[in-house]
Amino acid sequence: MKRITLAALIFAALPVMAQVAVKDPWVRATVPAMKATGAFMQITSAQDARLVEVKSPVAGIIEIHEMAMEKNVMKMRALPDGLELPAGKAVELKSGGYHVMLMDLKQQMKEGDTVPLTLVVEGKDKKRSTIEVKAPVKPLAAPGQTEAGHKHSH
Repeated sequence: MKRITLAALIFAALPVMAQVAVKDPWVRATVPAMKATGAFMQITSAQDARLVEVKSPVAGIIEIHEMAMEKNVMKMRALPDGLELPAGKAVELKSGGYHVMLMDLKQQMKEGDTVPLTLVVEGKDKKRSTIEVKAPVKPLAAPGQTEAGHKHSH
């Protein structure tokens, strides 16, 4: 009986899941004592939706963040209401912009590892669906990035 129920739940979620595409997910590597890092990707939703939560067994706290310049000061803040995913438009989660903060890390993020992420997306109808993502861990200084994760500008 449980098998049929689980299969029904999976098939019920498929139409929504197929409408949200995740491209090039990755997590920045850490040094041994670091307790936080970022996760980055490109998300495209076929319909207006919102990324409302991200879960992963590697972190105790996970928040969706925005980094923006305010009066020449780089400020980072959590987006408690989530991140808008306008229909048909790719939303880039990248260093220096929107990103996912993985905090209270349970282990070091080492290059070559894979981090499981569960994205929770809410449609306009308030129905939620989850998308399982396997994000590879990339070096601290990913291309175009400094050690602190900010893009070089010359």
